[in-house]
Amino acid sequence: VVPSPASLRVAKHSQHRYRCYVGRLLLFVSFVTHIPTMRSLVAPAAASFLLATTAGVANAFAPTSLGADRASFSPATSLRSTTATSEETKSRTQRIMEKTSAGGQAGGAGGSSTWDAFLRTEANWQRLKESKGFKYDPKLLRKNQNGIPPPMQFVVDDGAYGSQRAWAKLREQADRAIDGKPELDYDVTVCGGTLGIFVALALQLKGHDVLCVEAGPLRGREQEWNISMDEMVELMELGVLTQEEIDEAIQTDFPACRSGFKNREVTPLKGTYFENDVGYETTTPDVLNLGVAPSVLIENAKQRFISLGGTVKEMQPLKQVLVSESIGAAIDLGEDEEPITSRLVLDCMGNGSPISRQQRYGMKPDGVCCVVGSCASGFDKETNLIGDIIYTNSEVQNKGENGQLQYFWEAFPVGIGRNGKEPGTSDVKTTYMFTYLDADEKRPSLTTLMEDYWNMLPIYQPSIEDPETDLDVKRVLFAYFPTYRDSPLQPNWSRVLAVGDASGIQSPLSFGGFGALTRHLERISGAISEALDNDCLHQDDLAEINAYTPNLSAAWMFQKAMSVRMGQNPDPKFMNRLLATNFYLMDEMGIDTIKPFLQDVIRIDGLIGSLSKAFVADPLFMPQIVAHVGIPALVDWLGHVSMMTLYTALHQCSPLIRPFVDEMKNERARFRWRRRMEAWKFGSGCDYILPRDQDKMM
Repeated sequence: VVPSPASLRVAKHSQHRYRCYVGRLLLFVSFVTHIPTMRSLVAPAAASFLLATTAGVANAFAPTSLGADRASFSPATSLRSTTATSEETKSRTQRIMEKTSAGGQAGGAGGSSTWDAFLRTEANWQRLKESKGFKYDPKLLRKNQNGIPPPMQFVVDDGAYGSQRAWAKLREQADRAIDGKPELDYDVTVCGGTLGIFVALALQLKGHDVLCVEAGPLRGREQEWNISMDEMVELMELGVLTQEEIDEAIQTDFPACRSGFKNREVTPLKGTYFENDVGYETTTPDVLNLGVAPSVLIENAKQRFISLGGTVKEMQPLKQVLVSESIGAAIDLGEDEEPITSRLVLDCMGNGSPISRQQRYGMKPDGVCCVVGSCASGFDKETNLIGDIIYTNSEVQNKGENGQLQYFWEAFPVGIGRNGKEPGTSDVKTTYMFTYLDADEKRPSLTTLMEDYWNMLPIYQPSIEDPETDLDVKRVLFAYFPTYRDSPLQPNWSRVLAVGDASGIQSPLSFGGFGALTRHLERISGAISEALDNDCLHQDDLAEINAYTPNLSAAWMFQKAMSVRMGQNPDPKFMNRLLATNFYLMDEMGIDTIKPFLQDVIRIDGLIGSLSKAFVADPLFMPQIVAHVGIPALVDWLGHVSMMTLYTALHQCSPLIRPFVDEMKNERARFRWRRRMEAWKFGSGCDYILPRDQDKMM
């Protein structure tokens, strides 16, 4: 699809205002594995069918950043010009947001919560929807291809372009090389400090000289992050945080979270979907039941990083990254700052990263999760005791020309269970409403979703009638999270690696962020440390760190099933019937099945078991599911499930292989085989310690 002349003119004249998604198109990643003989054994018929049916799917485009904090949209837009200024004609969202405090703004998705930030995010979302996918081949040595201009060059590996000061510094340091190794400023530069500070600290602990650069102030937002104790313990075991620092950061502690799927609001609800014709709900202990203060968590990590010799540069926007494969990488910080050099650059700038945008140039997201919500006081204290991790209380919503959506809810108490604050004493709660959809140009605006949130909140939280008058809103939350099937993102350059949300390592079902980082931090920091020790910094070696993980790719089926394509007209009760049935069966199978799923970990044992039981429990529903997701998506998913089975088997063989790998003399070969074994472990979900195994370890 070639963009219109008008859109090309906009792209040409606005490259200094916003960065475009950049990258090569990966038409087929379903059956990537490192062992060719194994690859040929798994679902060859499915592979050939997928290649034929999905060749046009990856051809997409996303020229916009995520979230308000990294947006570069000018507020002087038609959206603002049509926004009335009188109190009588302002939207409810605008009235509420203009009353909330503008303090405590931070980086990262959801870190900025002002009305101006909302307008910028809305404009970015509109621009994403209106964009058209196209194909641009970065390996074709022609700048303009079929009338399509080249992407903004945030990463440059051609010495004819970019900051000559930066190139000169690299050459000077190469000339002063000792034993063939240039005297660069740092081993690693971590770009993006909100979550990158944890990566930086983990690498500093391993003895590397690390710099962390943040465009704004390096601080966490005021609103709590919700996480499980399992993830916090992982940080402690890595030495990133101490038990005292974890205890200081935890502000809220409640016993469990509810999952529920209902055609209408009925609480409490007993029985199964087929017994009550409404839905099913259950509670699961110790999942996202902790509220941690990001401001405390990040400040502690930052101070510990500095005390260990790490360097932090705040309020320091990046201009460009220049890569010399043989020498190192240089960071251009602008004319007033000296360029910085390092052996490796880590992109921790989230899914709004300009590096990721450059690499994904021409690609439109395969899916989007739109999220709106608020943190407010004024809810009923006596019922503010547990959280909701995923919940519905309505059927599929028909939005007319905007398509159909299933709204999901999430809610977490704030300020109970710690620091002497007993359950039942806090009326503060964070509530989210989210939906899965594509980025079709007719999809609803964030303003529409926000108004639906305010309208439906009293049904979800019946202790209030009017959010505007009954609640004291502390913060209004909004973001959209684009997701791509070709994730994790493989590096396009040597010495540059995407980490965390920038790589797409998070589940397409989640909002990404902290939980995904903690799960992979030990693996990623260990792999990066070994890469530095052995100079395995070529893009082919770094690609092994962001290897194909079939369970992450298999999660796409669930997002597909929980969204409605434009033009589809499913039974309004479809989502609730599907999810209520499956969650009932997972709950019946026990904590070892439902808890990993709720923590975004898919394992073959729980997956096959729950699906087989679902077929037996509701066989007549299967044709509707197939029709809803489509045959190509189903075949694609079966390929990933096959690879999950293979990876599980290969992981079981790892103890037999590891001694031979450790004895390898070739450093690159040893590095690659270790990464392959990690891919088998994480790609099969075998890194997750099941509750039954945790009990045995105690």
